This record gives sequence, C-alpha cells and structure tokens, in this order.
Amino acid sequence: MTTKKLILNGPRQARGSIILPGSKSISNRALLLASLAAGETRLHNLLKSEDTHWMLKALAALGVQIKEETTADKAVFVVQGQGELFNSTAEVIELFLGNAGTAMRPLCAALAASAGHYVLTGEPRMTERPIGPLVDSLRQLGAEINYLNTTGYPPLELKPSQLVGGRVTIDGSQSSQFISALLMILPLFKNDSTLELTGDIVSLPYIRLTLGMMHQFGVEVTQPSERVFVVSGGQQYQSPGDYLIEGDASSASYFLAAAAIAGGEVCVEGVGSASLQGDREFAQVLAAMGAEIALEPHCIRVRKGELKGGDFDLNAIPDAAMTIATTALFAKGKTTIRNIENWRFKETDRLAAMATELRKVGASVIEGQDFIEITPPSQIEHGQIETYNDHRMAMCFSLLAFAPVGVTILDPDCCAKTYPNYFSDFERITTDTPRS
Repeated sequence: MTTKKLILNGPRQARGSIILPGSKSISNRALLLASLAAGETRLHNLLKSEDTHWMLKALAALGVQIKEETTADKAVFVVQGQGELFNSTAEVIELFLGNAGTAMRPLCAALAASAGHYVLTGEPRMTERPIGPLVDSLRQLGAEINYLNTTGYPPLELKPSQLVGGRVTIDGSQSSQFISALLMILPLFKNDSTLELTGDIVSLPYIRLTLGMMHQFGVEVTQPSERVFVVSGGQQYQSPGDYLIEGDASSASYFLAAAAIAGGEVCVEGVGSASLQGDREFAQVLAAMGAEIALEPHCIRVRKGELKGGDFDLNAIPDAAMTIATTALFAKGKTTIRNIENWRFKETDRLAAMATELRKVGASVIEGQDFIEITPPSQIEHGQIETYNDHRMAMCFSLLAFAPVGVTILDPDCCAKTYPNYFSDFERITTDTPRS
C-alpha cells in the first residue's frame, strides 16, 4: 500500500488572517449537553471532522434528532434536546466511536447513568487508550460496566443501572476527560454529589472549560477547593438557544507558531483573551520564547521574534505543547517541555513519536517518561515525517516548511480528525521566500 505524501517546499514566510474551525473539545461537549438539555439548541461553527462525525452518529443512534441547516454558506446544527438522560428499550445498542476520546469518555458516563444496554467500541488505537479511572468512579456510584477485552480499556459493555448520586473520587492523573465526563452527568442524578480528585491533575483548563459550558447550559457546580466539586442533584440542562462554538485554540497554535518563526503578522480569529479554552495560553509561551504577541478578546496577532529556547511546564496545554516541540527547531538553545506524560495516552504515544521524528531532521532529543528535551541542529535536514495516524503530528511538522530544505508529510489526510482543511489554510498564509 502506498502512503500518500505531501511535500512542503521551503523556505517560506507567513502572513495573513485565519478564521479557525470550531473547537473539537467544545463541539462534542456542546452536542452532548444540547442533547441532554430541555429545548432546541442551534449550534453555530460546529467542527466538521471525524471526531464530531462519530459523536453525531452515536447521538442519532440514541434517538436524538439533529438537523443540519445551511444558509449563506454557514452550517447550523439544530439539536432537539431530550431534557433528560438517554432511554433505550432496544436489546442492545452498539456504538462505534472511532478514535474520538471526546466521544468515548463522556458517552461512557452518560450511558452508564441512562436506561438501556450499550456496547462502546472503536478503532484499534481506542482499545489502547485508558478509560479505567472513569469506569472505577462510575462503579463507585453503582454502574455496571464490563470490559470486553482488556481491563482498563475499551471496548465496554454498559448494563442498566440506577445511579442516584453520592460521594465519588476519581484519579485525575491520566486525562481531564474522565473528570469532565463525570461532572457533566452528576447534576442529572436525583441526589446531591461530591466529586473529589485524587492524584496529579492534568489539563486543568479543560475541566474549567467543562464547568463554563455547564453554566452556559443552566447547571451550577460549586468548588469549595481545587480538588472538590459539590453538585446539587435534580438539575436539568436548559438550551441557551443559539450557541456559538469558539474557534479551536489548539489548531490556532500552528498558525501562531508560523508567524513567530517566519512572520509577517498572522491574525488568528475565533480565539483570544475571552476564550474558555486553556490553549489560548500558548501565545504566552511564544512570547516567552521571543515572539511579538497582541492578545484581543477574539483574536490573537503574532509577529516574528528572535526565538530562544526555554524550560516550560506545559501540563495545562498538552495538545498545543506539541507545537512548541517543532517551534524549538527554530529557536536558539535547548528547549525542555515538562509534565507531559499524558502525551503517551493520546492518538499515539506522542512523546515517543515526537522524539523519533525530531531526530530525523537532525535534532538532538532526550525523551523522558514525562518530558522531552530538544536541541536544534545547526541546519535542519529534510525528513519524511511519519504521522502515526495522529492529526497533531502532521500539523506540528508542517512548520518545517519554513526551513530551507522543507519537509515531507506522510499521510496528511489524518488531519481529517479535527481539521480537514488544514493544509489548504496553511498554504493560504504561507508564501515562498526567494532564494539568494
């Protein structure tokens, strides 16, 4: 089988304006909350990608009515909310969720609390992505969940259970998605609940994102301390009517880094200081490396600076942190990215994959269990970059188009997971630099 290749010739400059597609994290959360809410919700700027495809397909199989309306070249997804948890009378409903963690984790929680018998499956990589901490917590509440293959990993069987709330703990050291999934269903239980986090907490901004969206859908959670959430039972999500989904802040990182390396000003629209997403902080990391940053409520502007390496704890922004790894190739000195062990549990083992591909282009790399240390080469070498069916690997390494030797990206279509038009947008803001 021949792998598709995309050759990006260098060197290039970057300038222009990008309107971001909708956030993956917000899109799939919004679809679920709108389905559980009372009333009709009109979702604007919903991301069209593989991850949202699997969520939409699953919700349709669960009986949720969702209609896509297109006017003036803009799509609006109209969701008829159920006003309650799901209720299936079928013998069993099997849902295939691809490799979409933002569908598998929240649906696992929602269906564990719903009436009906369900099986959740996915692509082979999904069977290697942990879900044990979430299952353990749901079992504390009384859920009957069985592993159909390997303990701690999908596929899962969820049998009818009656969950009423109570006190529950969850390990927050592997993925914030487990915590978000649990938080979204606790208000729907009959009784009050208290959720306590154990272990190190990763990707904390994504938990804040979930709480912010729950508030927008009419549900309240109190947080007496960083590790404790108190949730009143008997609440009901209410449709906010029209709901605008922010641009994807993780996707913004590639264009912002492009400007920092080879700008020309690049303006990224759809995310800024008013954003719910923690990845907006990526711009501050670029500023620390030497880029010129201007942050507005719904826009970030970046211009080229004299980039230098640094030592960064990027646990809070793990997806955008990958972009710093390739930006480091254009910086002076060593760059260390710490507290990123959860890279190993993503679409691929991103720590191992990033170390392997950075070495291909001449970088000296030290890979630790939870960190990566990158020393750029004196001259970047051309490489054929394996993407491991991981969209973020493909998009991160597109930045090597700013090196004189350019880069070859294998399987560029893997970007369909979150950003199907990424490379056409990348080409639009980059121009060849004349060679001397």
